[in-house]
Amino acid sequence: MADIIKQLSDRLANQIAAGEVIQRPASVVKELVENAVDAGATDITLIIKDAGKELIQVIDNGKGMSPIDARMCFERHATSKIRNIDDLFSIRTMGFRGEALASIAAVAQVELITATPEAQVGTRIKIDGGQFLLQENTGSVPGTNFAIKNLFFNVPARRKFLKSNTSEFRHIYDEFIRIAMAYPDITFKLIHQDTEQLVLRKGTLKSRVVDILGAKFDRSVVNIEEDTDYLKVKGFVGKPEVASRSKGNQYFFINNRFIKSAYLHHAIANAFEGLIAKDEHPNYVLFLEVDPTKVDVNVHPTKQEVKFEDERIIYSFLKSLVTNVLARFNLAPSLDFTLDPEIQNLESVQLPNAKPDIEKVSSGYLSNTFSKANAAHFIERTSQRKDWEQARNSFFDNVPSAVETAQTITTPSFPANEFIHFPEAEEQELTQQSIMYWNGFLVSTGKSGLKLIHVQRAQERIAYDQLLHRYLYGQAVSQKLLFPEMIELNGKELSYLEELSEDLHKVGFEISSMGKNTVAVHSVPPELLQVDIRAVLEEIMEDAQYSGTFQKPTKDIEKLLRIAARKAAQPYTPSQKAHQALIGQLYACVQPEYAPNGGKIIVSLQTKEIAELFKL
Repeated sequence: MADIIKQLSDRLANQIAAGEVIQRPASVVKELVENAVDAGATDITLIIKDAGKELIQVIDNGKGMSPIDARMCFERHATSKIRNIDDLFSIRTMGFRGEALASIAAVAQVELITATPEAQVGTRIKIDGGQFLLQENTGSVPGTNFAIKNLFFNVPARRKFLKSNTSEFRHIYDEFIRIAMAYPDITFKLIHQDTEQLVLRKGTLKSRVVDILGAKFDRSVVNIEEDTDYLKVKGFVGKPEVASRSKGNQYFFINNRFIKSAYLHHAIANAFEGLIAKDEHPNYVLFLEVDPTKVDVNVHPTKQEVKFEDERIIYSFLKSLVTNVLARFNLAPSLDFTLDPEIQNLESVQLPNAKPDIEKVSSGYLSNTFSKANAAHFIERTSQRKDWEQARNSFFDNVPSAVETAQTITTPSFPANEFIHFPEAEEQELTQQSIMYWNGFLVSTGKSGLKLIHVQRAQERIAYDQLLHRYLYGQAVSQKLLFPEMIELNGKELSYLEELSEDLHKVGFEISSMGKNTVAVHSVPPELLQVDIRAVLEEIMEDAQYSGTFQKPTKDIEKLLRIAARKAAQPYTPSQKAHQALIGQLYACVQPEYAPNGGKIIVSLQTKEIAELFKL
């Protein structure tokens, strides 16, 4: 029998290994920028073209490499950071395993120019898909310049699975800011398609976080700083009122390395329990420093997952710390037993009680009733109460019938086309029945039974159908704002807004860039005229970050419209006219029984069902 087991060539082995380490252009950015940080650079520039597919270039002013090191850095498992097994458990640098550059060189065209401060000349190396092409002397300033071109050019199966340029650039942006956030003493620049996207000057930790996340973050966070023998924590926690629907602004760093930890996030979420809604998430940027021997950063190829020696200690510490900070800054709810100053200054409160007043009150039936044992539940039917009951009965006897009321109300009409239909029988049945408002519901009673209509969901359905109709038929309607709404966004949010600009315009938004990460909203759909436009756009951005990206023009335009419709739902003022108008508009919708998010709008209880509930 012939032998069938063969050893892979180094080149093929590197290409396979690259699948674990280099998953997309952002993976290359992470490895190269981390290497620049480890090299002691104080200035790092990242240049991107075609979302990293054409070019990823990282230029730093670090210590550079000698000619031999420049050649050796592309060998698998060649590293300057580990000498024995003990070193693996006391890692303080970003990279250490020596896999990244070999993996990158296997699936791209690489050019490296590097020089040490004391060298007279630099070194230039070129590698093409893992094949070494040349090494030569060249002029170079101290530092390192990596240029990665045509990523995955020799692995077309991997290249075709890359997402759109917008999506890939967002991943690059995320990796870049995670490193930049942890090193405020380094100047970082990000250039995409020859345009500066982000310039982060050397400064304090607070200024770095604000530069990345926006000025609104500065106004909505409290500082955290605690130093113990086991754990040091510093950073910022967002106030409960700025909690968001997405997990976009949540950053954990262990020894300046960004990590993902659902367990530690749960500790923070527990500290916010009762302060924010269940579907909201707290914002935070927290830096934890622990002894490297008590944390293993080598459990995942991307090094974004870590394992602690005793994570329960860190969990309890974090939860306690955040809880105390929220309480210290009066962000946690507390009972206030002090009276309003205006009430305290009232004459009736300030003046002493006169004896006649005391006698008059004590002789009343209420005083006597509540003074008797076991009689606090009893209230005498006085003559005043009997008069009130008579007046109430007389009032209801003279209320006009529902039919008479309905005759004075006109139901709003909509243009008839294939998008809108009118379930007339059910609508007429409602208009001929008495309608009451109760606790956010319209309640209709009639011969057939009971109907309940959820008012807010009905408003959302009406607004959603109107917005969607205009979008589909190109009939956008805009209402100009008296003063443009100026909104500040961070770099990632601006990229989302740019991708959504066409759809927003179709719905009725008119938005222009004002530079310096600021946009101006000039016009909005009529449904949103009385709505906080800033909140609408911020939620759209959050939803886009949470879901990854909007894929026009199918399902994800619906997300945008659902958010706008939900915000368009206004406080409801009950009246028979308002009830009938709402019902008329609701039954002109495509699907009047369900809200855009799938929630029920109308619930019917037949007379027979009600009887069964009472076992009649």
